[in-house]
Amino acid sequence: MDTTMKSPTKSMQWRQRIGYGSADFACNLIWQMISLYLLYYYTDVANLNGLAIAGMFVVCRFIDGITDLLIGYAIDHTHTRWGKSRPYFLWGAIPFAIFAYLAFSVPSGWSEGGRLAWCYVTYIGLSFMYTVVNIPMASILPALSEDPDERTNLATTRQFFAFLGSSIVSAFALKLVSSLGGADMGKGFRIVMLIFGIISSLIFFFTFFTVHENTTEDEKEEKTSLLDALRSLAHNGPWKIFALNILFMWGGYFLQAGALVYYYTAVLGSAELSVTVATIMSIVPVGANLCVPFLSKMMQKRTLFELGSGLQLIGLLVIWAGGLNRIAIYIGAALSAIGYGLKNSIYFSMQADPVDYGIWKTGVDTSGSLSAVNGFLGKVAQAAAGGISGLLISWGGYIGGSQVQTANALAAIRLMYLYIPIVCIVISMIIMAFYNLDSVYPKIRADLEKGKKTSVAN
Repeated sequence: MDTTMKSPTKSMQWRQRIGYGSADFACNLIWQMISLYLLYYYTDVANLNGLAIAGMFVVCRFIDGITDLLIGYAIDHTHTRWGKSRPYFLWGAIPFAIFAYLAFSVPSGWSEGGRLAWCYVTYIGLSFMYTVVNIPMASILPALSEDPDERTNLATTRQFFAFLGSSIVSAFALKLVSSLGGADMGKGFRIVMLIFGIISSLIFFFTFFTVHENTTEDEKEEKTSLLDALRSLAHNGPWKIFALNILFMWGGYFLQAGALVYYYTAVLGSAELSVTVATIMSIVPVGANLCVPFLSKMMQKRTLFELGSGLQLIGLLVIWAGGLNRIAIYIGAALSAIGYGLKNSIYFSMQADPVDYGIWKTGVDTSGSLSAVNGFLGKVAQAAAGGISGLLISWGGYIGGSQVQTANALAAIRLMYLYIPIVCIVISMIIMAFYNLDSVYPKIRADLEKGKKTSVAN
């Protein structure tokens, strides 16, 4: 079946935008639960040692990083009547939901070693299935549209749904856990993950039926070896800068997200405040996200990324300086959330551009492999954040469920929530100052449309 590029109508564009974007709603119902509450669940509900969990995060993320590369390579070599990336939404939907439920279902009656083994198996399974449904979201974007503006619209829609999913988790997850589980938090987490898992599966099915990859018959027959893909990436200068940035951008984010509950509950003494700030950090970016298509017409993508990073940095500094002042915390959280919304939305739009650069420079389409390596680096950042969190929690002598913590424990939490993320944002901004693809991208698109392959120096 020939699915060559056609001019879509507005209704077709919006149908595809919503279908594509809603998949990140499904991802974030689970992802936000992992980011905000999994470490807390392991230490305070499953009663596992923080140092043991730190080791598990590092080991599992290393394994997960390898599977990212394998899935990316598989996508580049997948040729079905549905396309290369699209089938993975169908294949991964149900297993993703199952492992999401199991990860928050640690058997309470087992020994500590048995509980830890359960965590290893289910967390590895959940991470793998997240890879199966999430990497195709990045790899499919270049095939959904060749128009840079439409790619930004698609990425913006994706982030709108991502923030919506995150907002639901931030605002309601703990309340649902309490309401559905009563005094048994473990039961509450299991029921919530069952509900979120079912919803996620249904949405991935919806995505599968509403997005369509634009390919040609030649592209369907194209075979790219792993060596060719890696060689192409090695010559992709803009991607290498983008990739290095991933480590610090996401490393700081994961560290801070995992520490949010600890910071407001243990340091500031208000579990209610943790819910309020988590809600601000999820809802406010939705509005910022909707401004991205407009702002991206006024400035380069890199500039918009730096603007968002700067606002995020200012927000964290306001929280830091504000101490116990709730007004300062709310203002800082809002500024940080606006910056995060701008930065995150343009980040996903930018991710597709180095694919075009690679085709232009080397003639090799590495959309799957590039997305996989980006995913791998994100997992490295998450593993580092998880490992650092566990080590700091252990070093500080944090006691799960205790109303009073040691001075070292409070210092460790401050490092996790404020100090290290601030440093990561600064480094990320410095790295992205060297990203110059925006200035040459119009020429790249013009050359590709003419069927040319131009060689330029990095």
